[in-house]
Formats: sequence, C-alpha cells, structure tokens
Amino acid sequence: MLTIGQLAAHAGVTVRAVRHYHSRGLLPEPERDASGYRRYDANAVVGLIRIRTLADAGVPLSRVKELLEADDEEFAAAVAGIDKRLRAEIREQQKRRDRINRLAAGDSLALPATAVAYLDQLRELGMPERMVDGERDAWILLAAHSPEKMEKWIALKREQLEDPDVVELYRRFCEMIDWQPDDPRLPELADWLAAAFAKAQGWEQYDADDRLAGGSVELLDSMFVEMVPAAGRLMELLEERGWSGWTELEPTTAEGRV
Repeated sequence: MLTIGQLAAHAGVTVRAVRHYHSRGLLPEPERDASGYRRYDANAVVGLIRIRTLADAGVPLSRVKELLEADDEEFAAAVAGIDKRLRAEIREQQKRRDRINRLAAGDSLALPATAVAYLDQLRELGMPERMVDGERDAWILLAAHSPEKMEKWIALKREQLEDPDVVELYRRFCEMIDWQPDDPRLPELADWLAAAFAKAQGWEQYDADDRLAGGSVELLDSMFVEMVPAAGRLMELLEERGWSGWTELEPTTAEGRV
C-alpha cells in the first residue's frame, strides 16, 4: 500500500495534483488507516496514470471523469471530438505564430510583398529611413482601408519611380523634411513643386473607383503634417500656386491645369 507521496511518484505527478484530482471527484479518496494515513493500492496508481495521460493529451478535467467511465464506443467518439478541437486550436496557434513572425519582419508587418519591394526601391534610391518609415505607415493605412486596390496602387508608384522627375521630387521632399515653417527656402520649393506638378499631370493615373475616400485622404494628409514641421506651410504655399491637398493633389486654378 502506498502513501499519497508514493502514489504521486509512481504516476509522475505532484501530491498537489493528486489532491486536486480528489477534489474534482476524478480519483477516489481512500479512508484513513488505523495510523491516520490514507493508503493507495495498485488500482489507484492505474487510475491516476489514466487521469494524467488524458490531462497531458489536452483533455479538460471537466471531461476526464466522463471518459474514464465511458465504454469503448463512447470513448472513441469523445476522443475524436477532442482531437478535432485540438487540431482547430493548433491551426489558430499557427496563425498566431505567423503574426508573431511578421512582427519580426519589419516592413512586412501588415504589408504585401509588392509594397515591401516598393519601400526597398526607395531605399535603393537613397531615400532616408525616416522618409521610408513615413511611406510604410501610409501604406499600412491604405492596405487596411482598401486591400483590393493595393496591387494597382503599388504598381503605379513603382512605375513612377522610373521617371527621373518623380525621383527628384522625392529628393526635394527629403531635403525639406526637417525644415521649420518659417524656413526661407519654402517659397522656392513651392515654386518648383508647382511647376513639377503642372508638368507631370497624369502621374496619378487612378480610375474614379480607385480614389480614396475623403476620410482616408484627410488621415494621410494629417500624417504628412505631423511628420514634417513645414508641411502645413508648404501646403498653404502650394494652394497659392494653384494646388490643393497633398495625398491627392488637385489643380484649383487655370495655371495649375496647364
């Protein structure tokens, strides 16, 4: 006959676990002997091993008693159901692992491979990481808002980067990223940008259905203003020169439409 400690050792569990199984009604608790100790026989060892095996397999303790008392057919059906649940949990855990792996993948978080390639293309052109980070965050917003349009938008952006004038526009933007609103160079930059926009109408070759909703435009414009100290002033200067907005530039005067 075994003490509770010896029973636990034989089954590979803790004494605390044995007592917990007693409290759950899974393992019968023997009467105390004349010395005041509870003694366990071989049946208790076998029963405890069966409980431990089921618990280790992921069976909830609330169902262990049911399985221990089931006949062969009921046991097989219950195990099949538990297996189905476990496989579903494994699939969900794998999805979570995939998400965690994406967290470690930098730009790949929440962005398709084509968008990551576009960001890499900006780096290859020498764009500073701060500017690339701003582009990444903007694309994350766009991907969440309109994932079905991302491939077209990215393809157009990558095509635009083949144009030296577009690359020069990016470079000019990078130069002013830390300028203050009162920087004396802003009017000259606004002149250059307005002329570049007028020359390059057709860069934004989006169909009407591909245009962003107003709320998204405002959100992206606000990101630009928060990221670049002089952004608000630059947009004011551009409006004076016939261009409104930033994310979706629109000509507002005849001069802007030439």
